[in-house]
Amino acid sequence: MTQAPTPTADTVRRLVRSLLSESADLEVRPVAEATGPATWWAGTRHVLRLAPDRGAAVRQRRELRLRELVRPCVCVTVPTSVAHGEWAPGLTYTLDARVPGGSGEDHDVSALGEADLAALLTGLREVPVRQAETLGVPRAAPRSLETLRQAAERAARRLAEADEFDAARPERLTPEATAQLGAQPGAAVLVHHGLAGEHLVVGSDGRVRGVLGWTDAVLGDPAEDIAALALSVGSPAAVRAATLAGYGARPCLRGLWLARCDALVGLAGALAGRPAAPASVPVLRTRLRRAWEPILLERVTELREDGPDDPS
Repeated sequence: MTQAPTPTADTVRRLVRSLLSESADLEVRPVAEATGPATWWAGTRHVLRLAPDRGAAVRQRRELRLRELVRPCVCVTVPTSVAHGEWAPGLTYTLDARVPGGSGEDHDVSALGEADLAALLTGLREVPVRQAETLGVPRAAPRSLETLRQAAERAARRLAEADEFDAARPERLTPEATAQLGAQPGAAVLVHHGLAGEHLVVGSDGRVRGVLGWTDAVLGDPAEDIAALALSVGSPAAVRAATLAGYGARPCLRGLWLARCDALVGLAGALAGRPAAPASVPVLRTRLRRAWEPILLERVTELREDGPDDPS
């Protein structure tokens, strides 16, 4: 099997010069948040993303088509490709216009920003599932919250021993509660599946200006995006946004507990030296804190049956 080439600054510079007329003295540099040498700033107005292997190339081609399908449905900016093609045989690139704003990891979301997130969740639910399937967007089965709960309990004990977490806090997520928070049949929608802070572009006013990183979108459980927002902007803001988007108590609480369990498992794994940790230890500690922020909904809700406004 031929090994894929590793992109270098010279590779990127030559490619950008071939695409942009003003690129003679354009600075190119890796994006700090990117994993590996696959994402580069090209000056101040563009970002170049290189598929490092053929699987990533397939996902990138699909992403370009999906962004066009999603764009009319959401109120936030979806990146626009100003050029795309192959940077090596079988390996694609897209040169995108940079979305102004900062990373959601570094900027708090305001009340108006929560309304932006609500509109995003509403728009994702409105994307035609059949058209997304035609583009090749895969379906993803809902995760077992009971399996995740058991892993989170083990992780909580390890974190408690390391003085990182109060092991008694997950006690409300009993097996009975987990059964009540199962994903509802027929609830599949387009799920971004990566609403981490680095994919949220937030302005200085706390408004959500854009959403990046559509490569891993799936058709599946909307609670996954609620969970990702809980890790990115905090549980109260995530649940408020989901409620504004029309989601009822069940998907909101399912998303909350997915986030909390993921945060426990992720931090415990990173502290144990797991090589596939989803982020650095400081970031994972922040996500754990955000996910475990208390919300009023979990104190007042008894999940006996869904209300009439619950779209799940």
